[in-house]
Formats: sequence, C-alpha cells, structure tokens
Amino acid sequence: MLYLISDFLYYLLLYVIRYRRAVVLENLRMSFPEKSTTEIQAVARGFYRNLTDLIVETIKMPALTPDELRERVRFTNAELVQTRLRAGQTVIGMASHQGNWEWIPSASVLNDMPVDSVYKPLNNAFFEDMMRTVRASFGAVPTPMNTLPRQLVARKDVPRIIALVADQMPDVPEHAYWTNFLHRNTPFSPGTERLARSRKFAVVYLQLVRLRRGYYEATFTLIAEPPYDSVPPGAILERYRDLLEATIRQYPSDWLWSHRRWKHWREKYSKVITKLS
Repeated sequence: MLYLISDFLYYLLLYVIRYRRAVVLENLRMSFPEKSTTEIQAVARGFYRNLTDLIVETIKMPALTPDELRERVRFTNAELVQTRLRAGQTVIGMASHQGNWEWIPSASVLNDMPVDSVYKPLNNAFFEDMMRTVRASFGAVPTPMNTLPRQLVARKDVPRIIALVADQMPDVPEHAYWTNFLHRNTPFSPGTERLARSRKFAVVYLQLVRLRRGYYEATFTLIAEPPYDSVPPGAILERYRDLLEATIRQYPSDWLWSHRRWKHWREKYSKVITKLS
C-alpha cells in the first residue's frame, strides 16, 4: 500500500507540482554533459521514483521488525568497521544522499555497529520531532550538528560510527574546502577531515546501492586512518569526492538531484583560503 502511495506521489511531484524540476534537470545536464536529452530525462524520472520511495520507506521504518530491516539493508563487508569498534575505536562514516540514507543508521545498529547520526535540524518543530523519532529507531542516536562537540565528550568511551551525510552544502561556504566535483567547483565541509585528524578517527565511505524497490546493499571503503602525519591536507575529502562521484556515475538516479548543491560559486570566495591542517 505504501508503494501505491509512492506511485501517486511520483506522478504528483513529477507531472503536477513539478517539484524542483528545473533544478533537477539543470543539475543533471551540468553533471552529465555527455548524456542526451532523452537520457537526462530518464535519469530524472528515476530520481523522482527514488525520492518518493524514500519518503514512504522513511515513514515505515519504525514499524519494521529488526529482521525485516536486516533483510532490506545488507552489508557486504561490515567486518571492516566491526573490527575497529571491537578494538575500542570510533569511526567516522561518510555517507551521502544516495538511495535511502535514512535507513542506514538503524540498519548499522542492528548489525552490531552503534551509530551517532549527525544531521541538520529542521526548522519546523513538528517535522523535527517526527524525524528524530524515526532516526532513533532501533537504538541509533540522532545528533544535531551543533551538539556534536558535546556528544563527543559525553560518549567518548563508546566506540561507534559517527555518521555524516557529507555531501551537504556547507553552512559557511567561505570556509569550505573547494574541489572539482561532477564538472563543477563544489564546496565541501572541512569539518569531517578536521575531526578525523584531531580525534585520530579512521574514516570510511559508505556506498549504498538500491538492488530493487525497498532493498539495498551497503559497502564500506576505508578512506584513511591514523596516523595522519603523512596524509596531505584535503586528501580525505578528495578521496571521498572520488568515491562519491564514482557511485553517482554508476547509479545516477539514486542521488538527491533536487538538492541545491551548486548555489554558491567559488569566485565569490576566492580570497578566502581554507586550511585543513
């Protein structure tokens, strides 16, 4: 029944409301200049299908049983993270707006990987409370971004994944780390790399692949781990960028193309120099 609702929402958002259609098509054209108009439109339709499935799947998550969620999100190499957690190490997980990212923290907890899920709070109090309830399913710990420093202190003895959806637009673009991403100069938040270096946390990338409707495969890739003395500044973010871009190119419909990822431009902040070391 929920997927019937998703089918209706798909038609409504794509053909009636035309939700951010201009943004989606412009992002796709700029990111895939080699694709034809027909191919771009096909990717866009796939994006709206993924978006509406994401909506209903997120609402459904608290009602899933642990076995159902384990079946729907399968980790191919959870041991890469589990071994570090068992050794008492906290790991930074760099995820993205790919597939159903909202299921990942709870699915990780059910696979013996505790998670502090860092997020940007919503302005609407009702939806903020609702999403906190959803994100706390199965023992995940939703962590507003502005409370992360306090959480690091309060839970310093708890080995866990600090999960960040790291492809978000930085709040302060003039202090961002700028790099080429999908054919455009793009700002990334330098905070993830700074946190890894200062706390000596290992960093992993999570690729989420939609196998079919409602079923996903999650794979970790080690980006970097301490000691960081010989790791050049920016290397962690560049590695994340490379892995994310490869995922998007392989599964283009599953990324969040309605996100205004490129609303800032580098030239405006050209006089600001970001240092990660």
